[in-house]
Amino acid sequence: MENQRLSKVKNIMNELIEKLDKQLARLRPEYYQELKPSLSDLEIQNLEVQYKIQLPDDLKTLYKWKNGQNQNCYESFVNNSMFLSLEDILSTAAELTSMIGSDFEIENWWNENWMPVFHNGGGDYICFDCEGTFTGNAGQVIEYWHADEDRNVIAPNLIAFISQIVKYYETTNSQDFDEYFEIDNVDNYPLVFSVQ
Repeated sequence: MENQRLSKVKNIMNELIEKLDKQLARLRPEYYQELKPSLSDLEIQNLEVQYKIQLPDDLKTLYKWKNGQNQNCYESFVNNSMFLSLEDILSTAAELTSMIGSDFEIENWWNENWMPVFHNGGGDYICFDCEGTFTGNAGQVIEYWHADEDRNVIAPNLIAFISQIVKYYETTNSQDFDEYFEIDNVDNYPLVFSVQ
């Protein structure tokens, strides 16, 4: 039963990524060229070994599509944020986790279970939450603000988040497109949390 569920989730994620790929290639061709090539299973596995982590399947699926964007490209992927490479995610997460208990004394200022997938260039991230901080919903998408206490959960999972990006491209005329668009309309989200 669990294998069927995982297979269904994988198929949905693959379908969304395929749509997103076509949309970006058609609507944002210059940005599309700045996306880095996909990672192989072996490259992902090597990074998992190096950083002593087991990545969730939907996150792996994203990086089997594209490995983030080139570092000299500052265009937004979503929510005024750039798409980080998997190695950047893992090294950034390790660095921030090492600061828990010293620089970060407040619980969940940073959480060791967060994977910072998107970065605004100013120290703020949109993270894949492997644990389900605040809600118990592992795989949710949560915002991390380096100077603010807000820790809002903006989507229940990566599939819902990516599907809203796909929907944005489907419903926005090319002349109305703005690369700084925000995904903030997932049903019943955001869930608002704060740390103190």
